[in-house]
Amino acid sequence: MISVQGRWSLDDLASPERLDEDIDELNTAVVALEKKRSALTPEIGVDEFREIIGLVEQITAGARRLRAYADLWFAEDTGNQSALAFQGRIEKLLTGVRNRTLFFELWWKGLPDETADRLLAASGDVHYYLETLRRFTPYTLSEVEERVINVKDATGASALVTLYDMITNSFSFTLEVDGVKKTLTRSQLMTYAHDPNPDLRAAAYQELYRVYGAHGTLLGQIYQYVVRNWNDEEIGLRGFSSPIAPRNLRNDIPDAVVDTLLAVCRDNASVFQDYFRLKAKWLGMERLRRYDLYAPLRASPTSYTLDEAVSLVLESLARFSPELIGHARRVIEEGHLDAEVRPGKEGGAFCYGVLPGLTPWVLLNYNGRYDDVSTLAHELGHAVHALMAADHSPLTFHSALPLAETASVFSEILLLENVLEKETDPRIRREVLARFVDGAYATVTRQAYFVLFERKARRS
Repeated sequence: MISVQGRWSLDDLASPERLDEDIDELNTAVVALEKKRSALTPEIGVDEFREIIGLVEQITAGARRLRAYADLWFAEDTGNQSALAFQGRIEKLLTGVRNRTLFFELWWKGLPDETADRLLAASGDVHYYLETLRRFTPYTLSEVEERVINVKDATGASALVTLYDMITNSFSFTLEVDGVKKTLTRSQLMTYAHDPNPDLRAAAYQELYRVYGAHGTLLGQIYQYVVRNWNDEEIGLRGFSSPIAPRNLRNDIPDAVVDTLLAVCRDNASVFQDYFRLKAKWLGMERLRRYDLYAPLRASPTSYTLDEAVSLVLESLARFSPELIGHARRVIEEGHLDAEVRPGKEGGAFCYGVLPGLTPWVLLNYNGRYDDVSTLAHELGHAVHALMAADHSPLTFHSALPLAETASVFSEILLLENVLEKETDPRIRREVLARFVDGAYATVTRQAYFVLFERKARRS
């Protein structure tokens, strides 16, 4: 069994000693691209165009490395003043880089189709990146206007999101468990929201609502300003037809396809309603309360140490392909997993893929439930996907969200199949299947209704 460290190391990404050197290298590449501005004409040759693309790749790689270091350092402890100061420094630096190199993107978007087609034919792996940029041409403003928006976003919407993270990740919760009052993080509290004891589940949810409700006006204002900022820019300035249209365009999915997906989810909500009626029967309840949706079926659900969880997930991936386990092991062996629960740490879970060939970093708040094991499988699925894209350019390395989530959910299914094959106890098998259906509800129908809420909120 693998021995897993609870916290990650960022040494493979950057270090305080070489940050100034990394920033200097990025600036050198930016200056080199600026010197090429006069060469950006419709008559540009293929070789020179490829050279310029090489500089864009170099700038992208340098910027992403710095951005990742700032983001991951902040995620370790959202109250860390040094991390916050560095994040602000990098935000300002990269906004400047973005504005200094904006001319290339605007030139490319403004080229006649004939010229663009000639250069696209020789663009190799960056073809899709360049093609994607041109899809945004109708929604692109002048260079001066784009620069103003970049500066505004750095100190506006982005700052509000950081503020929200700082506020909510500093929350602590109090819950009485077996007669003892406990002070908990949000991730620790939510383990009790999934407890076999229905009264404890209800108390955990009520404590969650109490703390968030006490900050409701402040959090509501942050949300309101983020929504207004998005609508003002994307609809008011850029001319998109709806708030969701720019997101769909970035994901390369037609609006009509997303509308159909949401309509099908809404029209088939009864599938999960039938499941919840069945679950209520299993739990001996007439009707599930909000607190009971994710209730376990067994009085003593199986728990897993972190080492056991990692071994189980790796085993599940290996059953499908040795290549998958090879990639996933890198996250563990290189110290790129942070699973420890601690105050101030960013909540939830994510996989942060930075650059082709660089092992991603995975964050989760591990509490030993099967759901946590499944979350680990999900995030390692993202990591495997990223490592399998190592031969791509930094400009095409990241996949659109729908494709990315396909890889991660596939990893969850491999875990489920492995556990069901190993487990012979019918009660535990039913529990595992129920947890998977709970997750399917959360992944599909719940998320669809979040989007429906967002669409309504952003139109009001």
